[in-house]
Amino acid sequence: MNKTVRILLADDHPVFRQGLQQIIKNNKKFEIIAEAATGDDALEKFRNLKPDILILDIDMPGLNGLEVAEIAQRESLPGRVVILTMYKEEDMFYKAVDYGIYGYVLKESAVTDIIDSINSVASGKYYISPAISGFLVKHSDKKRRFDEQHPAITRLTPMERKILRLISRMKTSKDIAIELSISHRTVENHRMNICNKLEIHGSHALLKFALENKTYLES
Repeated sequence: MNKTVRILLADDHPVFRQGLQQIIKNNKKFEIIAEAATGDDALEKFRNLKPDILILDIDMPGLNGLEVAEIAQRESLPGRVVILTMYKEEDMFYKAVDYGIYGYVLKESAVTDIIDSINSVASGKYYISPAISGFLVKHSDKKRRFDEQHPAITRLTPMERKILRLISRMKTSKDIAIELSISHRTVENHRMNICNKLEIHGSHALLKFALENKTYLES
């Protein structure tokens, strides 16, 4: 990781934001290109400035952090999201995972965790605060059970897996065709092959399967 990592920092508490800013700026590899105090401002700057990483508080005025992450995922915005949170609940963590976040950092340990999280995420790896690392073990166990219950999932090609993930993000066939630079007909053929391999039948059955298993399809 030789290039400078461009960061957008979004948190509505100025004192906390300034504290993180000082820690991040001490590392010459990182550059904070902008800050935001609301979810709406964070989303607008994420769209326009295209930072490498968006460090995003969950609780903010306007759109909350998870809503910003969900929209960013739906619009396939470049850049990776690191969530800042006070919440240790599993449901909140899994919801964040559903929205494609790369990092999940507890505010209580952000001072010590933030640099490690940026380094990991900038390298394409996932990061979760050590205090809640047990969630990853549980998630891994659930993923294993999902694979055991749906052994045919291993028969999907990489392209079919990618299309299934995009379906779980509520992407239409037209959206998928544009994003993957393939024809609409090709997407429809892949959808039919996925249904045949997974023995899924019915007009909306594939979407239902994808949404119900979104967390495991993103893994």
